[in-house]
Amino acid sequence: MNIAHENLQGALDRVFDGIHQAQATFIPQLTLREVGFVTNVSTGIATVSGLPGVGSEELLKFPGGLLGIAFNLDEDEIGVILLGDYQALHAGDEVERTGRVMDVAVGDGLLGRVIDPLGNPLDGKGMPSTGLRLPVERAAPPIMDRAPVTVPLQTGLKVIDALIPIGRGQRELILGDRQTGKTAIAIDAILNQREQNVLCIYCAIGQRASAVAKVVANLREKGAMDYTVVVVAEGNDAPGLVYITPYAATSIAEYFMEKGRDVLIVFDDLTQHARAYRELSLLLRRPPGREAFPGDIFYIHSRMLERATHLGQKRGNGSLTALPIIETEAQDISAYIPTNLISITDGQIYLSPTLFELGVLPAVDVGKSVSRVGGAAQRAAYRAVAGNIKLAYAQFEELEAFAKFGTRLDKSTRQSIDHGQRIRACLKQSESQPVSLLDQIAVLLALTAGLFDRVPLEKVNDAEQALRKAAAEISPDVAERLSSASELSDTDRKAILEIATRALASFQASPDDRSDAKAAA
Repeated sequence: MNIAHENLQGALDRVFDGIHQAQATFIPQLTLREVGFVTNVSTGIATVSGLPGVGSEELLKFPGGLLGIAFNLDEDEIGVILLGDYQALHAGDEVERTGRVMDVAVGDGLLGRVIDPLGNPLDGKGMPSTGLRLPVERAAPPIMDRAPVTVPLQTGLKVIDALIPIGRGQRELILGDRQTGKTAIAIDAILNQREQNVLCIYCAIGQRASAVAKVVANLREKGAMDYTVVVVAEGNDAPGLVYITPYAATSIAEYFMEKGRDVLIVFDDLTQHARAYRELSLLLRRPPGREAFPGDIFYIHSRMLERATHLGQKRGNGSLTALPIIETEAQDISAYIPTNLISITDGQIYLSPTLFELGVLPAVDVGKSVSRVGGAAQRAAYRAVAGNIKLAYAQFEELEAFAKFGTRLDKSTRQSIDHGQRIRACLKQSESQPVSLLDQIAVLLALTAGLFDRVPLEKVNDAEQALRKAAAEISPDVAERLSSASELSDTDRKAILEIATRALASFQASPDDRSDAKAAA
């Protein structure tokens, strides 16, 4: 019994000796931690007191893992944009600094995924595998790091590739009234990048969940999700999430661009983004300006779209092409936000409700649309066959408006109108059916050569389909030259025209039939 007692006493002595030694050598370390408190919660924002060392746009952490961005730094309080569900947030809750700005996960693991701007998965597949994070707000590449836009980004839409060409690294605005096909054009452009070595980012800003689900289902059905990332902020999300969504999507796109890849990003649409920023600014008591938008509404879009560019050889030769979408009201393209975006971008594609109602799809108003890169963003062979079409089409639209007054027309004017009607018919295109570069060259060359002029108007669509099938007969050598930077030689032009003539022969009316048709008219 005494032995056991002595052993226990010795063990206790050793433990207490160790405690005394640790206490003697321990030097207390004080950790400085700034803590603030919520003083007020409103729709999508919170007012915080304390945190004297917080930086502009620093990320703050609220209870429950809710994040916010320090937006207004006033003398006595901080205006914070909340990035998520704030229903459980109350006055008096504790707020902590994170010491970093808002960032987003980037990496190849995002391809094929649907995520929110915080990087959380929305497709039920678990967290995407990423190894790097980039700030959502980044400086645009300096001018000396950029290269001219010379490589085309084929959209698969004849009217755009021929008349309003888009280059890799360009910013082309798509605008029009509601339900005129703006998203359809952007999605067709994404679908056409299959096997073109172009990655795509579709950024849905404040869209209905059903509309986004329809787009994602379409991309999956066509096999486009393999090279696409979808970043979504739904219409019922907090305005702070809607605000940061396009910046997060741009950072994801920049990651791929800086690795030397060509990237296409679609912002659908920046009208919702501007409205979300206006809401936040008014709630934070920032002074309103025109249409109640804050004074820096131009800057929030310009600093984002300036990040779209074509990098030079020293920076990897990657490119980021931006297709921002804007919704107009009552065809008013001179409104505040549309004119801002028109001045920022390198051209615009305007969709006309009138053309849409007439069944001219895509409903592109060629007269109000422009690409400031122009022919520099077209292959040499494509530029050779498409050069005269825009002028002929513009002349046709003027003559068609003049002919509506019932004026008697001379032969040359009648021929110009007939030719323009066939140009319009050939430029029509169904949704989600992009046309390859080779097929476009064959159709446009036949148009400029006047081979469609002898085809009755009601048969033009069938004749075009027959010509596109016959384009498969073009030899691989000729096809390779057309796809490269080579000029269109007379030999190649003659070979394509021979194929087109044979394909259209069965659709062309005889001279007697044309005379009868004109007499009937």
